[in-house]
Amino acid sequence: MKILRILAASVVLFFAATVAAVDDTAGPVAGLVRALTDQDLQRLVNEVLARSPKVAVASAEARAAVFRAPRLRSLPDPTVGLTWFLLSPQTRVGPQRATLSVAQRLPWFGNLDLEEQAALLDAVAAEARVEGLKLTLVTDVRNLYGELLYEDREESLIRQERQALERYEELAQARYGTGAGLAQAVVKLQAEIAMTEARRLQSDESRAGLIAAINTLRDLPGDNPVRRGPGERPYAGTLDRDSLRLRARAARPEVGTVEADIQAAETRIELAGRRSRPALTVGLTYGWVDRRDDAAGRLNPPEGNGDDILGLSIGTTVPLWGEANAAGTDEAVERRLVSSERKRVVLAEIEGALGDVLRRIPLLREQLDLFEKTLLLQAEESLRLAEVAYASGTVGALDLLDSERTLFGVRRGAERARTDLTLTLARLEGVIAGPLAAEDRNVGNLPLSPSPPLPLMDPGLRIQGSGNRDQGSGISGSAFRSADVAGLGD
Repeated sequence: MKILRILAASVVLFFAATVAAVDDTAGPVAGLVRALTDQDLQRLVNEVLARSPKVAVASAEARAAVFRAPRLRSLPDPTVGLTWFLLSPQTRVGPQRATLSVAQRLPWFGNLDLEEQAALLDAVAAEARVEGLKLTLVTDVRNLYGELLYEDREESLIRQERQALERYEELAQARYGTGAGLAQAVVKLQAEIAMTEARRLQSDESRAGLIAAINTLRDLPGDNPVRRGPGERPYAGTLDRDSLRLRARAARPEVGTVEADIQAAETRIELAGRRSRPALTVGLTYGWVDRRDDAAGRLNPPEGNGDDILGLSIGTTVPLWGEANAAGTDEAVERRLVSSERKRVVLAEIEGALGDVLRRIPLLREQLDLFEKTLLLQAEESLRLAEVAYASGTVGALDLLDSERTLFGVRRGAERARTDLTLTLARLEGVIAGPLAAEDRNVGNLPLSPSPPLPLMDPGLRIQGSGNRDQGSGISGSAFRSADVAGLGD
């Protein structure tokens, strides 16, 4: 029992010494934060942990729980009493003037140790709850930060798409001015340009909401800027379910919380069983006695005339109310059952979350691989062929627009798949309360930044006339100049 108490106290002191400094925290959260490869994200996470009001409240409650144990370990305060006799009782050796008494209650042997042990385990559970809250905040910040980076890349793609559409619209206007093109193509392209502006505004709105959410977590005004880095690289290593399950059960703070609660409940069951044992009260009584001043006393003073009195007292409680003691034991048993069932809930949640992310990660990897190795190449080739056909006059602007829309849709889909994969891996690290193998974070073919804009046309290509239409001087390369478009076919 004493060894367990010392062990629990050591754990509590270990946690208590680290509550105030997030960056120096030793635990699963600290390891997870140190493993972040994006320095801006790492600084942001540390700032959130340092400034979060929720963490401050939980940490204060944990510190209060730590300070409760020494109070329970101490004996009750002694009782001191003073009695001054207004009408002094007469004794053989003289009148008694006053008495001073001191009494100390002594709980049954081992009860104070058990109360302290239960309080220490409560403190361990409180500290584990703080760590669990921090782990949740880290995962939330990573999710918001990842979505914010996605919105930045979305804005970049929208800007590239708008530039392409404006060049197409310039060309369609020139063709329509010469009578070689259709007004429908111009109007359609103008509508697409307006749609890109609508998407940009929607992206700006999402970005503002994400920044406000991050600032709420770090207790700052909602429009405070958030620095962004390159983002995290998706982990490309293998994932073993059994190994990850063991890591999660060993490291998750929620498991530590319920384990401490179970041990505290078992301690209180033992303590409740001892409530029926008597508590002792020992005391000392000192009485002041004056010399006899009556005639007989003065004439023939008794032996010990005026000697003070010193007495020793001892008492014990009588546990008459067995129902109260039995009720205390039943309560402790039920609390242990609650903690045991809560542990089952925690383990089930871990298993469910682990199964969900492990099911999604291979699908997201396959989806990203499909985008980058197949769809993106096909879309680029489709746009290149459409540009060649448009330059030769065999297809119109609407066909070129379809190919352009497909390419940017694929780029957008690839960014969404990459973001979803990164965030799902971050969630997995939250589930196991620790980083995946940091040395395997280089993904190689999974760039974080958007793909560079592709040239819209081969710079060496010139648009030629076709059929019986007059040939113009042509439009050169990706600039899509419209000055020399006379006589071009639709």
